Amino acid sequence: MIYLDYAANTPPEAEVLEAFCSVSKEYIANPNSNYLLGVEANNRLRKATEQIASLLGTQGSEIIYTSGATESNNLAIKGVAGKYKKYGRHIITTFLEHSSVTGPAVYLQNQGFEVDYVDVLPSGLLDLEHLKELLREDTILVSVCWVDSEIGIKQDIERIAEVIKPYKNCVFHVDATQAVGKIPVSAEVADLISFAPHKFYGLNGCGVLIKKENILLEPQIHGGISTTAFRSGTPALANAVAAEKALSLAVSDMDRRYEYVSELNRSLKEGFKKYSGILINSTENSIPFILNLSIKGVKSEIFQKELEGFGIYVATKSACCVPNTVSRPVYALTKDRKAALSTLRISLSHLTSKEDVEFFLDCFDKCYKKVVFGGQEHFYGKI
Repeated sequence: MIYLDYAANTPPEAEVLEAFCSVSKEYIANPNSNYLLGVEANNRLRKATEQIASLLGTQGSEIIYTSGATESNNLAIKGVAGKYKKYGRHIITTFLEHSSVTGPAVYLQNQGFEVDYVDVLPSGLLDLEHLKELLREDTILVSVCWVDSEIGIKQDIERIAEVIKPYKNCVFHVDATQAVGKIPVSAEVADLISFAPHKFYGLNGCGVLIKKENILLEPQIHGGISTTAFRSGTPALANAVAAEKALSLAVSDMDRRYEYVSELNRSLKEGFKKYSGILINSTENSIPFILNLSIKGVKSEIFQKELEGFGIYVATKSACCVPNTVSRPVYALTKDRKAALSTLRISLSHLTSKEDVEFFLDCFDKCYKKVVFGGQEHFYGKI
């Protein structure tokens, strides 16, 4: 089995699982309880939270734990809309976003908010001149992903923040789910930052929203203050400790992992050069962990199934997308509907071996000949 869908989910590190289990056994009390066991659990929670904050350049008081990046994005977007609607009802986002960002945006649009989408340049970067044109005095939120989940394009978050800065009532939210643990991320550049540990070898069922102290949010879950007034629920101590462990491991080995995966990415691109029917959608601004391509005239799901026959698992789009629909990020980038219907997303890891890549390319060639040429075993010239 060769797994090449690490952008969707990653296997937890052994040390992460060990941390989760040991803390679950050692601290049995609710961290909000005011007796000794609860105080001890709360102290352990604070320690993990402060470590996460330190690794991301923020404060422990600015960490909100959620059930995942989807909840973090919903809390950020709907929470801002609820608290800042007195200043306006205009929201700006992009077509590169995960559905947990575009979904809340559409929901708010149906509630009377106005939503605009920033154009994407051929490089994959946002058109900052268009962003400047869209920004208004009644704009209350700009939501942009640090790295998009399908093409892997890394946005210049610092420059975007500078464009937004003059608008005092506009909150800047960044979905950093595909960035944290892979590239350096500083929480200082945005008002709200979302991510989830299961993208960097942590556990599912845990998410984080970093919220600057001056930003207000309307809670989406009610029933008690928990660790924060903005998100109710019993604090999941073991999840927090596991998240801290996963982040610490990822950050400590970030440079080595990045260089290794870059080498794998280059090998894949070299292997695809012989196919004239393949369009590489990832650009020079994409991180090496994600390589997106389109296969001319082939539906994504058909090719995906062929690769699965060899025990190879890749994605067509984000795992949260509706099947048999266009890839919105690829369409936003290429303006080519057919290309956006024929995408494969290969996402790599430091766990991917060079032999895995070689085997994938060999199987890919077999699948290409079968699907594109109807089973022909031979071809002439470039495919």
